[in-house]
Amino acid sequence: MESIDIVSRIVHVSTAIVLVGGTVFTAFVLLPSAKQLSQESHDLLASEIKGRWKKYVYVGILLFLVSGFYNYFRATGLHKGDGLYHGLIGTKMLLAFAIFFIASALVGRSAKLQAMRDNRAFWLKTIVLMAAVIVAISGFVKVRSSAVPPNVVSMSTSASDG
Repeated sequence: MESIDIVSRIVHVSTAIVLVGGTVFTAFVLLPSAKQLSQESHDLLASEIKGRWKKYVYVGILLFLVSGFYNYFRATGLHKGDGLYHGLIGTKMLLAFAIFFIASALVGRSAKLQAMRDNRAFWLKTIVLMAAVIVAISGFVKVRSSAVPPNVVSMSTSASDG
């Protein structure tokens, strides 16, 4: 199982790098630069980017879901009874689902979500902020996990006693 754990972690982190990096680039480099283009050129560029980027978004969401749930189910047994861990991971998951919705809305075609696409810069920056919170939560939980959770201490103590 260890090799699957490693692959899952690499997939999860790599997906985050690609999607969050692409979002940061779009929000802070591409959109401000594209304002300099004529409306016709801007619309053509936006259409081309959206057509290509949506594939990354949808595949990325799938990879996040598969690797994220795998990682969660592998780690959850180590944190039985650890309310802070589960609260933080639950918050991380809710933020991720919100990001998935916003990202899908920005590359989608739904007329009901056109207002979000019209305010693309705001929503991209919102995704970046939520992703930064997720990274902070992940970093805290990872470092905190090195201080072994109480149930693991009792299991390792009893294992070494026997």
